[in-house]
Amino acid sequence: MLLLIIRTIILYFLILFMMKIMGKRQIGQLQPFELVVVLILSEIASSAMQSAAAPILNSLIPIATIAIIQVIMAIINLKSERLRNLICGKPSIIISKGRIVQSEMTKLRMNINDLQEELRANGYFDIADVQYAIMETNGHLSIMPKTDKRPLQPGDLSLNLQQEEPSTAVILDGHINHQALRSINKNKAWLQEQMRKNHIINASDIFIAHADSEGNFSFQLKEAKKGHKNA
Repeated sequence: MLLLIIRTIILYFLILFMMKIMGKRQIGQLQPFELVVVLILSEIASSAMQSAAAPILNSLIPIATIAIIQVIMAIINLKSERLRNLICGKPSIIISKGRIVQSEMTKLRMNINDLQEELRANGYFDIADVQYAIMETNGHLSIMPKTDKRPLQPGDLSLNLQQEEPSTAVILDGHINHQALRSINKNKAWLQEQMRKNHIINASDIFIAHADSEGNFSFQLKEAKKGHKNA
């Protein structure tokens, strides 16, 4: 039993390392060769964890081999556009200037129902609203709507708006995130002043608090305290 646990731990961290090499992507965003790697790794790991009799080296060697292949393929994708197109394929334009490209639909073995489903998933319920639709190599459908159908942008109204910056969590479950404070050019003294303005004595009373570089501060108290308050 102990041997099986140790094998599982080793394989877990090895597979975790492999997935980190592949980058932070969801399964639906993987290229075909990356998906093949995931499937093979899962099969090898599953077999190794179920069979305590087989030497763990029999699993480590294939996993290491796949890791080397994965790195080589990633380098090839970076260096050679021709081989990248061969391995990953090219994006396919399936709607061009408002018209469905039937030949591309046939190559992708995609019917009109599939296309309509993808369009609806992206918020477009009428094919006539789409100027271009491109099927990316990872299976995602990128859509450019017709000009009169796209959402209104501030630039359309000639508005000169200041670029917004994302807020960051400066307190999480009662603990001050000093690194987050530094990232928005704030310090603990500023945070304590915001807490004082909102009649909060201890950071431990706060479930979560957000702030940005403009000085906007919002928070939610723990349920044992008050419900919710913004400032």
